[in-house]
Amino acid sequence: MPALPKLYGDIRSRATRCLWAFYEMGVPFEHVPLSHGSGETKTPAFLAINPAGKTPALVDGDLVLTESLAINLYLAQTYMTPLWPRDKDAQMHVLQWTFWAATEAEPPAVQLAIHRVIAAPEKRDPAKAAQAEKSLAPRLDHLDRHLEKSGRYILGDRFSFADVNVASVLNFLRRAKVDMTAHPHADRWLRELEVRPQYKKAHGFD
Repeated sequence: MPALPKLYGDIRSRATRCLWAFYEMGVPFEHVPLSHGSGETKTPAFLAINPAGKTPALVDGDLVLTESLAINLYLAQTYMTPLWPRDKDAQMHVLQWTFWAATEAEPPAVQLAIHRVIAAPEKRDPAKAAQAEKSLAPRLDHLDRHLEKSGRYILGDRFSFADVNVASVLNFLRRAKVDMTAHPHADRWLRELEVRPQYKKAHGFD
């Protein structure tokens, strides 16, 4: 019997994005919850998998893959669940929104998360947090306008990897106390995703 795909990384890292994807797909896998802070990602055994010493990392047969969103796109195209649309135009929109999440939304989102949620209180910089939130606002405007037109999900009525990949970047907004009043469609969309059983399981909330 072929070995199960093996995902390295704990729920406090970007591996959560991939865990959510696996749970949504219903594909059996092995989870190895390595933690950055413990030094587990710097062992010779893990460095042989990812010389950068970072998670997530996926081993699926002979393939070794890193970068969370790339892993999700691989899972989408390899296991061909309903989360990956069949028509090419819709597939390209999944890619478009995935790249948007990585290049547009994530840089200010990471800074906001660091200075509102992740860093120790004495290391947080309120000015940097405010600047990051200001920078993130037009990105949320863009997503909000799109969801106003598309409806329930990014691709319309169909939940897809576009939703998983974008929401995985923005899932800390409530913990960072971002005011979503000006983005009601994005707020509704994110709240709906946050109550999905697979989302809660990936984040350790179940």
